[in-house]
Amino acid sequence: MIFSACNCSTHFASLSRRGLLCAAGAGFVSTLVGTLISSGRTAQAQPVAGRTPEVDFLSVRMVDDVSARFYVPSKTLEGLTVERAPRDETPDAPPRSTLLGEWGLSMLAQSRRGNEERFVLVDFGYNPVAFLNNIELLKIAPEKIDAMVLSHGHYDHFGGLVDFLKAYKGKLKSGIPFYVGGEDCFCTRMIGKNQYGALDRKAILEANLLLMTAEGPAVVADHGFTTGKITQTSFETPLTPTLEKTGIVNGFGCFADKVDSAKNTGTYIPDDFAHEIATSYVLKGKGLVVLTSCSHRGLINTIRQAQAASGVEKVHAVIGGFHLLPPLNEDYYRKIIADLQAMKLDYLMPAHCTGETFYDMVKEAMPGKVFQSNVGTLYTFTV
Repeated sequence: MIFSACNCSTHFASLSRRGLLCAAGAGFVSTLVGTLISSGRTAQAQPVAGRTPEVDFLSVRMVDDVSARFYVPSKTLEGLTVERAPRDETPDAPPRSTLLGEWGLSMLAQSRRGNEERFVLVDFGYNPVAFLNNIELLKIAPEKIDAMVLSHGHYDHFGGLVDFLKAYKGKLKSGIPFYVGGEDCFCTRMIGKNQYGALDRKAILEANLLLMTAEGPAVVADHGFTTGKITQTSFETPLTPTLEKTGIVNGFGCFADKVDSAKNTGTYIPDDFAHEIATSYVLKGKGLVVLTSCSHRGLINTIRQAQAASGVEKVHAVIGGFHLLPPLNEDYYRKIIADLQAMKLDYLMPAHCTGETFYDMVKEAMPGKVFQSNVGTLYTFTV
């Protein structure tokens, strides 16, 4: 059994902050305690309450992404440094290892508030070989990770998870929280005739992680927050390349009685991605930095949900997959770009599942604000 983030309805009637926020919280320690059940490692996520946490510093490292590009110049702008990863090879010797790009996503967020520092790993790539390779070459220290967030139940976002947990068994902090957006994150998924989602609940618990559901906005490591379920408020509709099925088979899947009863059909149905969540931070004096992950529920919907959850309207930057690919057409892209321009955000970093057509269009429409992400890219935000 897994508990929801709060006693509020999971189907929010509006995007008002008052309607989204639930009972008050008591910081990072309370977040870890939550509402424990007999396993001792499954808990209720701590709802966002009162004022959303602010940070003085934030960096986001692209651990896994579609491509690895080298010799791209770094840039320093107002409040932002874009640092490209160098080649990690021995001079005057044949290459032995290098950063790998793949159809997957993983981001490491490092934040500071005063003397406090937190590390949050968001998503875990697709191929465990590529993911672990990049973890090593980027010199990421898993023992420093304070929390993990899985945006949704697709292999290209959790494919590297189990091998990562095995590789660093005994090195990760004990009992760190692992956030998902709902029980249906565990449901079995198909794309075409192939399986595309079977999250291993047992591996998460056996790694001594604290499994936490966050159906509503929830504090993450005392510095950031998840959006909770992303409400459909714009013209966007869920982009559904997969099917989902409730039930447990051979130890994998979701508990049918813990998801929407309408999904309990006994067969595969179109995936509505109701469990998808994004991770965000409020950078002091700058506004929101939104890590969208994949945006199956819509890029604009995702940003608006972060605004509603935090009560912060100003959007400083948006990083992640935007899921703007064919068969979507240019008219659809123009509507997205118009909404982004209306938000007056400072920076946009398309990654992962963002098609080249949209990237070219938005870069032209928002000159000087758009940066293409690659494996190893480090975005550093300062106040």
